[in-house]
Amino acid sequence: MSAETYRDAWGIPHLRAATAGELARAQGRVTARDRAWQLEVERHRAQGTSASFLGPGALSWDRLARRARLADTARRCFAALEDKDPETAAWVREYTDGVNEGLAACDAPEFARTGLAPGRWEPWTPLAVWLATHILFAGFPAKLWREHITAHLGPDAVALFATDGPGTAGSNGWLVSGERTVTGHAIVAGDPHRFIEEPGVYQQIHLSCPEFDVVGLAVPGVPGIAHFGHTGTVAWAITNAMADYQDLYRERLRRTGAGVEALGPDGTWHRAARHTETIHVAGEDSVEVEVIETDRGPVIAGGPEGLDDGTPAALSLRYPPRVTADLGFGALLPLLRARRVADVDRALDAWAEPVNVVQAADTEGGLLHRVAGRVPVRATANRLRPVPAWEPGHAWTGWHTPPRAGLTDGVAVMANQRGPATPLGVEFAPPHRADRIAALLAGKERWSAADMPALHTDTHLASAGPLLDLVTALDGLSPGAAALRDRLLAWDRRMDADSAGAAAYAAVRGAVVRHLAAHPALAPAAVPPAYPEVLQPWLALVPRIAYALEHLLRAEDPYGIDRAEAVRAALEEVAAEPPAGTWGDTHRLAPWRALPDTSGSPEPGLSGDHDCVLCTSAVPGLTDRAARGPAARYVWDLADRRRSGWVVPHGASGVPGSPHHRDQQPLWLGGELAPVVTDFDRLTKETDD
Repeated sequence: MSAETYRDAWGIPHLRAATAGELARAQGRVTARDRAWQLEVERHRAQGTSASFLGPGALSWDRLARRARLADTARRCFAALEDKDPETAAWVREYTDGVNEGLAACDAPEFARTGLAPGRWEPWTPLAVWLATHILFAGFPAKLWREHITAHLGPDAVALFATDGPGTAGSNGWLVSGERTVTGHAIVAGDPHRFIEEPGVYQQIHLSCPEFDVVGLAVPGVPGIAHFGHTGTVAWAITNAMADYQDLYRERLRRTGAGVEALGPDGTWHRAARHTETIHVAGEDSVEVEVIETDRGPVIAGGPEGLDDGTPAALSLRYPPRVTADLGFGALLPLLRARRVADVDRALDAWAEPVNVVQAADTEGGLLHRVAGRVPVRATANRLRPVPAWEPGHAWTGWHTPPRAGLTDGVAVMANQRGPATPLGVEFAPPHRADRIAALLAGKERWSAADMPALHTDTHLASAGPLLDLVTALDGLSPGAAALRDRLLAWDRRMDADSAGAAAYAAVRGAVVRHLAAHPALAPAAVPPAYPEVLQPWLALVPRIAYALEHLLRAEDPYGIDRAEAVRAALEEVAAEPPAGTWGDTHRLAPWRALPDTSGSPEPGLSGDHDCVLCTSAVPGLTDRAARGPAARYVWDLADRRRSGWVVPHGASGVPGSPHHRDQQPLWLGGELAPVVTDFDRLTKETDD
């Protein structure tokens, strides 16, 4: 008997084995049973082959994956791992062997629906999945936005529009030391904010062998528990540090009889690597893509002939794993084996990407608040915009030392705001979530694990202030608009699903965004440059205005825009056709699925908003539907791991029709947590493998 699989009441897998390798194999096997279709989708995305069954809508992503050399980078990283850390490489191999065993026996209905059969996982596939999941995490396309808005409005516009953009993902997290808890032991809690997918992007799992016993949130397709874990004596969690660690270079390319050359900073033309690949597209002809790599990195947009619209441009992407052949997988086994904060700290020294803010605590009172990941040292201009590859001064010259921080009044809060990672980033999330969490924690001297869901689900919207201030100052309104103004000013500023006031505020806010976007001063920026479709969300004007609305409404001279008149027009517009119901009637979950949902079940209405602690992000001016939100919630109690809790938006199983496919959704919607169970005597044994 190499491994045992158990399940709790929520269908969450609990695995027990004699060795770490056998446990990794069991993790791969059970993940394939629970998430076979999800694994197949992720494998294809990592390889740039998803259009072969998803159709032309996936083509832009596949082009990026091919041109950015994601699969090739994963192969390189795994080869380096085999050379430098053969134990971890063998452990990853065990995981992929388990995945292949599980896929061979899977009966996920999506395969029959699409006529596909599961493909084979290679030892480097988990690294490719990790890289594909996070390649856009640092938001390098924001550099294209800064260049675009500067061209239309000048350099001052960069700061005006600087905010957490539509393509980034964030999180909340907080660490409460033992001096501020009822037990005298620390609590680590929070929720990662990502695009909500079905199945979910996090997998609740329990991994137990003589070397370690860990519960946490795994990424399906990747062994171990990287981001959120509790070993019983130490627990850790992360948020996106908002660091800038990827660079874009403008390249001058030319074709020669031998291939393609790129002009380097030494004034010399250098041979670029070049080949072509074929992308198969379901229902359409195959597409050939030219893959070019210069001394800076892979060319992800344009080429010797420029962009698709003829603009003479080519962009190469430089990102750490491509440069170092290290994706940070050497941290994964040490994290599982950690017993104290010092162990977590040492493990994180090997972390590469994404760059995270990490909090950890142990049962002996140890605390940790640091940044983990690899950020290059280079010129300031590299961090702000694409830089010319043919000019000197833009090379990477080393790596930043990850910053550290302490606690304030026994508490540390991480919510993508300016904090310990400030020296490493350019744009950060507005401070509202972090400030609100800190204020709530300051409101009580002692906290328990059971208290934490009240923070997870707080819906106060501090960013409503600037718009409501302008509403307050309006006069000469029509009777309907005046009544709407009075309703807004009486509203409690909570974005609750059952709130008519929240619905009215959201309607006015969306109308203001649209009026601003249509203003002659901003409208020219609505036409984005001809970069690939997958990068366009970072270049769209309406979402940029929506997420920078506070700045635009407070700026001293926003390009001659009469903001009071824009708010007046929005108020009159909404008063003429007010929302009929509550915020939850239109603010509904919009999860991403590789295949359309055929269940016919309506998506639930949601509380929260982009700047609430309960961060469920709509795109004001475009839609109230929320594609992003808490991809999981967790509370790690260091006094007793059995008093910890967790929840995901759907369920532990990715198989439609399974009783555990969506059984956690009522908990997730209600702000409740499922208990963390670690006693195997309380679990139901499923198999001996």
